[in-house]
Amino acid sequence: MRQPVIVALLCVAQLGIVPAAARAQTPLARSAATSAPRRGPSDPNEIAAFFDGLMIGQMMDKHVAGATISVVRDGKILFAKGYGWADLAHHRPVSADSTLFRIGSISKLFTWTAVMQQVEAGTLDLKRDVNAYLDFTIPATYPQPITLFNLMTHTPGFEDRSFALFSQSTAPRGRFLATHMPARVRPPGTYISYSNYGAALAGYIVERVTHTPWETYIEQHILDSLEMPNATGRQPLPPSLAPQMSVGYAWEGGALVPKPFEVLLPFAPAGAMSASATSMAHFMIAQLQDGVYDRRRILGDSIARFMHGRAFAQDSRLDGYDYGFYEQTSHGVHLIGHGGDTQWFHSDLTLAPEEGWGIFVSYNSQPGGSLSFGPFLQAVLDHYYPAETASLSEASGGPVDPAYLGSYRVNRSSYTTLEKVTGLFSNISVARDPKHAGVLVVHSPLGTERFIGAGRDLFRQVDGDERIAFQRNAQGRVTHFFMNSAPILAMERLKWYQEPRFHQLLLAISLVLATVPFVMLSSWLLRRRFRQLAPPSAAERLARWAALLAAVLAVAFALGLVSVVSNPNEFIKGHAAALNVVLALPVLLAVDTIVLVGFTVRAWQRGWWGWWGRGHYTVVAIAGVVLVSVLAYWNLLGWRY
Repeated sequence: MRQPVIVALLCVAQLGIVPAAARAQTPLARSAATSAPRRGPSDPNEIAAFFDGLMIGQMMDKHVAGATISVVRDGKILFAKGYGWADLAHHRPVSADSTLFRIGSISKLFTWTAVMQQVEAGTLDLKRDVNAYLDFTIPATYPQPITLFNLMTHTPGFEDRSFALFSQSTAPRGRFLATHMPARVRPPGTYISYSNYGAALAGYIVERVTHTPWETYIEQHILDSLEMPNATGRQPLPPSLAPQMSVGYAWEGGALVPKPFEVLLPFAPAGAMSASATSMAHFMIAQLQDGVYDRRRILGDSIARFMHGRAFAQDSRLDGYDYGFYEQTSHGVHLIGHGGDTQWFHSDLTLAPEEGWGIFVSYNSQPGGSLSFGPFLQAVLDHYYPAETASLSEASGGPVDPAYLGSYRVNRSSYTTLEKVTGLFSNISVARDPKHAGVLVVHSPLGTERFIGAGRDLFRQVDGDERIAFQRNAQGRVTHFFMNSAPILAMERLKWYQEPRFHQLLLAISLVLATVPFVMLSSWLLRRRFRQLAPPSAAERLARWAALLAAVLAVAFALGLVSVVSNPNEFIKGHAAALNVVLALPVLLAVDTIVLVGFTVRAWQRGWWGWWGRGHYTVVAIAGVVLVSVLAYWNLLGWRY
């Protein structure tokens, strides 16, 4: 499933429940498309030559053990091939027909298809409050209820959480979802923020109205109908399919290291499926042919076209969301699709509905994530749809409006749990290009990109195909910006006191000052040894020990947090034993800081240690207060996950 680090990187346009006319597949539009010059992948021999070169080069460059790919067009499989190894130790090659890869969040497309089947059957209503279908209640944080439309367009307004995402809990899915519900942090239908929880909730709703487990429903109503024998949502794998599963690999210490089969039981509808490339080809054909594969139908033609129509966009000039598919328009081609990531597998599925083709690719190694989300599709489009890009010489007009400049954060974030701390290290900044006053520069953890004006609050990338649009509030202040390549989220403007760099500075100063007690203690011991100072009172000794304890707790917490963060696997599995110990340290630090403040007041009242000593002690107390405040801001004070 796409993780929170996916894309660290003017009006919100809710287009209602009816697909936009521009995306509707009318007979006239289809006729025009078929009469236009044929573009894209069409010749099997050319496709094979192109992908052989592309895949082998990418896999060698990124240290990927194996990959699988399928290409379909006009109801047929044009190309399907496996590359590399499914199992390095046993020299088992990847087979496009039989080798299973974890497809991560592409599983959501099966869940959304199931939802649309039930909408077509009349058992589900996209506009109805989802509480009507649940056996637990989503709190009424906002007046607007969450609907299935919100779940399908990722606009329910939930915060994002990774804790227990890969849980192996065998608790009933409904009970688990009820006890692991993320907070509602914005009204539904306002901004897109990708939600694994929302997809899992939709899968559970299908279970509720059909009285059938999600895994069984998907088999009976989609996989069997599409003749997908080498695909399943079951965990662990059925005995008949287990030998066909590819091993997942991590790149560690300069070598590919095999990893165990990943399990996410409660969140299965959001990312549990395993499938071969040819099985996924059948699914793509059905989606491209209005719900039909080899005369077998999984959706009515009208609701299949409805599913592929735009449902929600944060800016009408950029890509948005269809009903479960996100748009990926690029190189002048209208695309829809979905990506999928687990820890070790990385996949992407892309459809060009108007042109009748689709491509599925999956990599079985951790470094494959740097290929599946962008570079693979970019290479395909560059090859089949070469496009012109903007250059700096096209920049026109005056300097960039300063209203755009500042720091932003991805709204696919946690706001109420300790996972908020990931935002401390993922700052996105928008600035002017120092050499070109009319050029906007966006800095993110993924790199730096430059943009030139293309309309009101709209910019296009220099030497690239990206577009970004800014949104203003009623007072004209810029509050968000959106990226055409990332319709799954929005970037929120930060106030100065929310900026990660401000908090990084406070943390750095606090941790440096936290070492002062060690200096104070050493100085006091030396002075007492050589100058024969009078023994301190019991209160003075206790005050010194309190300062030393604060320093030890601060340093121990910093080291402990780094240790826990360096192994996120336990966290996403829902294991928190080590984390619970580490989180006890800030609580003790907060208590000790209160003691420090009290001793600081007493030191000044009673004239302890001289001016220099009291000044040192005061600095330590202030550092403690600042450090505890910053930890509280990032939800690290207490056990909040």
